[in-house]
Amino acid sequence: MNHGENNKRIAKNTLFLYFRMLLSMGVSLYTSRVVLNTLGIEDYGVANVAGGVIVMFSFLNSSMSGATSRFLTFELGCGNYEKLKKTFSAALTVHFIIAGIILILGETIGLWFLENKLVIAPERMNAARWVYQLSILSTMISITQAPYSATIIAHERMNIYAYMEILNSFLKLGIVYLLVISSFDKLIFFAALNLCVTVMIITIYRIYCLKNFPESHYKYEWNKEIMKPMLSFSGWDLLGSLSYLSKTQGINILLNLFFGVVVNAAYGIATQVQSAVSQFSGNFLAAVRPQIVKYYAANEIDKMQHLMFNASKLSFFLIFLISFPLIIENHFILQLWLKQVPEYAVPFCRLILLSFWISAIFLPVQFVIHATGKIKRMTTTISTIYILTLPVSYVVFKLGFSPVSSFVINLIITFFGCQVYIWALNKNIPQISIFNFYKKVVLICIVVGLLSSIVPFYIHYSMNEGWGRLIYVIISSGIVSLFAGYFLILSENMRRKGLNLVMQKLKDWK
Repeated sequence: MNHGENNKRIAKNTLFLYFRMLLSMGVSLYTSRVVLNTLGIEDYGVANVAGGVIVMFSFLNSSMSGATSRFLTFELGCGNYEKLKKTFSAALTVHFIIAGIILILGETIGLWFLENKLVIAPERMNAARWVYQLSILSTMISITQAPYSATIIAHERMNIYAYMEILNSFLKLGIVYLLVISSFDKLIFFAALNLCVTVMIITIYRIYCLKNFPESHYKYEWNKEIMKPMLSFSGWDLLGSLSYLSKTQGINILLNLFFGVVVNAAYGIATQVQSAVSQFSGNFLAAVRPQIVKYYAANEIDKMQHLMFNASKLSFFLIFLISFPLIIENHFILQLWLKQVPEYAVPFCRLILLSFWISAIFLPVQFVIHATGKIKRMTTTISTIYILTLPVSYVVFKLGFSPVSSFVINLIITFFGCQVYIWALNKNIPQISIFNFYKKVVLICIVVGLLSSIVPFYIHYSMNEGWGRLIYVIISSGIVSLFAGYFLILSENMRRKGLNLVMQKLKDWK
């Protein structure tokens, strides 16, 4: 398959994923508002922190999922279909084991932590227990889904995600409706309904895989030849997953211990916003990642570098385009979105989005390093840096600083952590120019961000808060960002192809 056909496939898959994202984001923002108002700030915080305990243990699955995706895509890129079948079965066997480990950890250490350490009102502890147990079951089911999802991504069938997200969105709306009219304990009922949706969606995904991908027919075998490199890869990646969780769910639990469930509600809102915004680049990157692995498998390093540079710039631009107005108008937007805005939600949202700007630039670099399979050097270093977020936050909380301080710490550590990707890239693939990456990617992103922020900031500080200012900020930010992105983010070749496509469409329309 030539370079042009690969680009068309990436564009097609990105469009499918963007359709999925727009629908998902709209429904997610609406349902979050209704759920928050129906449950109340305290119960919303309980759901966030109780479910977060079991998510802490899912770092085992996160590392193995990354290994599964990499090895399945690599074998597909090499055209080794017999080994592809064995790799899938080996991966699913390991995921069954991980699900069992999660059950043991959840019913011992996790349950003790829930009962003895979390700050939850006594009258809501029984509901928290139900949420926790249902979260364990949901997590175990989701873990065994990872090899099937990795298979779909490896085959670049992104359209199935779009179709399934339509169903998922309707089911979420159904959850909201049932939650509002229900006479049951709303927190417990909410957790039970989410579990039902998880089971239904995963069942459909598996049926699709079994019908379309022969390698997804599971056959138990303990193949050491396949499992050893996969477990070695995931073993090092385990450190990265653990450190990432220390920055997310670890901080969430720390916030509960020091400040209570109301601050957990604010954290939950901030992560909802980040999740919605991250889909703008995440969907694009999901379409790009398989191609990066396949280019490496085919030893096409120049094409892989070209794709990495463009993916990094576009990833940042897509995040910046949607999130910049959200950052500067965050207070007004949250008031429009939520009837009850938890304290600290505004600064949490702003700082978590700023951190994501940095991550967006360097994620494609991480994909390239993962494609090589040589992740030991990168993972050990970056894990050491990222895991510092937790002890440093604990110290500043002990000293009496506000909850916002942990997000400032996270922003600083994220910046230094991302530099490790560049260092590891230079060690693994020295033929990729690091100087050119900073010059053609990082510097360009900084210039685009600065140029695009001047006019919106002027409007923000010269007008009173309200609909008028919000509309002017969105329009001015969009126009200036698109102009800057067109001339600085897109290469000359990409601009030429874009113009030719527009001109051709205009001719066809006439």
